Amino acid sequence: MAADLGTTERTITGLDALDLGGRTGVPRGARIWAGTWPKVLALAIVVGLWQVVVWSGWRPDYVLPGPSTVAKAFVDMLGTGHFWQSLVNTARRALIGYLVAIAIGLVLGVAVARIRVLRAAIGSMITALQTMPSIAWFPLAIVLFQLSEQAILFVVVLGAAPSIANGVIAGVDYVPPLLLRAGRNIGAQGLGLYRFVIGPASLPHIVSGLKQGWAFCWRSLMAGELLVIIPGRAAVGTSLEQNRALSQYADMMADMVVILILGLLADMAFSAADRAVRKRWGISENR
Repeated sequence: MAADLGTTERTITGLDALDLGGRTGVPRGARIWAGTWPKVLALAIVVGLWQVVVWSGWRPDYVLPGPSTVAKAFVDMLGTGHFWQSLVNTARRALIGYLVAIAIGLVLGVAVARIRVLRAAIGSMITALQTMPSIAWFPLAIVLFQLSEQAILFVVVLGAAPSIANGVIAGVDYVPPLLLRAGRNIGAQGLGLYRFVIGPASLPHIVSGLKQGWAFCWRSLMAGELLVIIPGRAAVGTSLEQNRALSQYADMMADMVVILILGLLADMAFSAADRAVRKRWGISENR
């Protein structure tokens, strides 16, 4: 059965690629530029507006430093070991929390999608957890784990896992019934049906849920590093709060630029994964 399903999958994918074959002539450089220039233009507009606000004198320069001052602080920050140690610690927290959230979200999503009793019992609770602000969990996390890595991890996982689970549930729910019937007709049952039919068909929704889960993970982590400051443990969010407390506003805004850049890089990675999935299943054109 597995061989038949694999042959069918390759045949369908080949037909999809053939259907899109006449629309793949756009050079790679042109595609990269087409996706880059809107971001560059938006960045230029934001920086320009920022500079206009500074020139207006709405706030003193030491409170609201201009782009050039923040850029200098950013470059100086890159030359310090403290910055790179902060980046490593924050990245490690994000990776561990996100991987744990993926494991929990995937298992929970599949279980709720397959078992009606679970869906009736906790389906709406998952959505409620997703909409709950992550910062609201920190009082409980601090009570349970004190000011520790476990407190941050607890909130990061609670922030990300529900979004991933909802992505899995939505993916399973929106698998076309015709595709399910076709899978059963060629012998797919039980786990085989999930492996060869439901899993691949729901992959775009799952990738979307993973992307949203990362967004919640990153927001929760930044909130955690602002609130849960562990002595001797450098972090990007901790540096942001310390620079605010010391009135080093240029350095504070440089930290904000770092957080923004990391968010943009993550978005680019997930966008690339989404394009790869769409191309794999013949539902996207190369533009």
